[in-house]
Amino acid sequence: MNRSEIIKKLKEKGVTNFQMRVLLATYSIPKGKTITYKQLAKKAGYPHAYRAVGSAMKMNPLAPTIPCHRVIRSDGSLGNYSAEGGAKKKMLMLQQEHAI
Repeated sequence: MNRSEIIKKLKEKGVTNFQMRVLLATYSIPKGKTITYKQLAKKAGYPHAYRAVGSAMKMNPLAPTIPCHRVIRSDGSLGNYSAEGGAKKKMLMLQQEHAI
């Protein structure tokens, strides 16, 4: 799925402008890489909104196409994963991508 298709799908899902920016920034995280919620907040243009970024990840309607599993906590722990399979699935996906 390309960026314009992602935008269209997100608009259909009724995401807010904030959620759109966060999810598009998440979409750009390369396979095999992770970033923190804080880094993602900066990347999306909201450097102090890292807790709100976590909330946006929680509602990600296009997981794993939008790879919210690549976003981790600043202390290096994985954090939660709201898609089916939870944190265990997140860990498996990151291991398969050689990100951890």
